[in-house]
Amino acid sequence: MSDGVRPLLVPGLAACGAVVALDQGTKALATSLVDRGDRVEVLPFLAFENVRNKGVAFGLGGDISAVLIGATIVLLVGLLVFLAFRGGGGWLVWLPAALLLGGALGNLADRVRDGAVTDFIDLPLWPTFNLADVAITAGVLLLLLDVERSESKRKRS
Repeated sequence: MSDGVRPLLVPGLAACGAVVALDQGTKALATSLVDRGDRVEVLPFLAFENVRNKGVAFGLGGDISAVLIGATIVLLVGLLVFLAFRGGGGWLVWLPAALLLGGALGNLADRVRDGAVTDFIDLPLWPTFNLADVAITAGVLLLLLDVERSESKRKRS
């Protein structure tokens, strides 16, 4: 592990843990307030709906939880190994990675515990999702921005 990674490991793990805690806490709150299969309108553009997702993103792929659990673990370990040995990037890499990792672990916890992911945020014209999905999406987008930023720097050099 590179020396530049060690100082960022603790904040990265803390951010990852915060994402998992926030995700699991909001799912517990949503399932305690909204019965499974029910929908409660909060605002004209926002509802809470208690649904289970056995597929991949947005329910695609049907019931593939066992395969998805294994693939998720392999990909998460691969991401950690890649980031640990890549070096550089600082918090601009580790924070997005923590978001991605925390979101994946939050959804993985649901799959292991319940056999499906709990989704509860319902916006018009969009499949129901949860905070882990938001963290994963934000993490991926921020990592892609970092890659683009790195490519731009390399081309200028």
